[in-house]
Amino acid sequence: MLDKRFIRENPDVVKDAVRLKGVDLDVDELLQLDQENRKLQFEVDEAQARRKSFAKQFAKADEARRAELRAEHTEFDRQLRELREQLARTSAQLAELMLLVPGIPWEGAPVGPDESANVVIRAVGTRPEFDFTPLDHTELAERRGWAEFARARRISGERAYALVGDLVMLERAVHSYALDLLRGQDFTPVSVPALVKEAPLVGTGMLPKGRDEIYEIPADNAFLAGTAEVALVGLHAGEILEVSQLPIRYAGISPCFRREIGSASRDVRGLLRVHQFEKVEQFVLCVNDPAESARWHAELLATAERILTDLGLHYEVVECATGDMGLGKYRMNDINTWFPTLDRFRETHSCSTLHDWQARRANLRYRDAEGNIRFAHTLNNTAVATPRLLAAILENFQTADQQLRVPEVLRPYLGGRDLL
Repeated sequence: MLDKRFIRENPDVVKDAVRLKGVDLDVDELLQLDQENRKLQFEVDEAQARRKSFAKQFAKADEARRAELRAEHTEFDRQLRELREQLARTSAQLAELMLLVPGIPWEGAPVGPDESANVVIRAVGTRPEFDFTPLDHTELAERRGWAEFARARRISGERAYALVGDLVMLERAVHSYALDLLRGQDFTPVSVPALVKEAPLVGTGMLPKGRDEIYEIPADNAFLAGTAEVALVGLHAGEILEVSQLPIRYAGISPCFRREIGSASRDVRGLLRVHQFEKVEQFVLCVNDPAESARWHAELLATAERILTDLGLHYEVVECATGDMGLGKYRMNDINTWFPTLDRFRETHSCSTLHDWQARRANLRYRDAEGNIRFAHTLNNTAVATPRLLAAILENFQTADQQLRVPEVLRPYLGGRDLL
């Protein structure tokens, strides 16, 4: 969310952000409710101060005056109770609207309603050339006995999969390589829970808008998180850190769960769009400084690019449009990796800067060098997410005899094997 004072002082800027991000929010209604809420809060504060004065008057009054004060006090309590109830209602309504206020997008972001307005800013590497007709990752995995799809669907339903044998070991290798790389950059590995309460989801901006995409467990008042980012923001929610503790760099490890509502006709085959996957997430918590955020954004993006370069994969970096970047994001870059049998790039990484939008929702603060309490900035980017990245490796490094050439950086994790 944004600072209420910022919204009051910059209504046109907020209205532009609402328009650019396609948010269903009436900023004038929010401002009117905010004004009403502040008026009610003032009246409640005044009434509570007057109430305290009753006790002093009562102590000094004679018996006749005390009878009058009791009657006045009864009526006054009724009025104060009504004021508090009105304040509670307007505060709840205002809180709901505040959760819909978008972050102000980066001025360099392409303007458009969805991903169709995204702009490719660079492509890196070359597409593999085959002297045979390559198999798609699903067929290759099934022929080699590396994945079970039909049997997994009997267990869990559509979009289920089970990795088998060497593909399991390849997945472990990808994650181990990514963690070693991040540890070398002073990221702390954190294995976080995938089962989360509602507050961390609200804090990260996954709720209330994205409820349809999240698996909910009503009996336990819990949800299955779609990314480690939820728990990583939640780790320090409500705390006041010291500036000396920043930046905090986490490599979050977790299973992730997404319902994929609205994607029934897209990527239903194989490992591209599944309900459960494994991810190592880059996460940074830094001081409230746009220049510092920009520096970390560049670093997180560079790390993801290094991973794909080390793996020998062809990819493109995309500047995401205002309507595609999500409610709270200031800037977002996707990285799309080449899939030969699709003859197209598919998203494998998403790098986001949120400034203090998440921190305000999660009440994530720090004390600066002057002793001032400030909201932190948060950033995140995928390091590796499988099985989609496995699908890219399968398609790009297959051989004519249906083996798989192991990318060199993964070989130490597979006992030196160069072929699977």
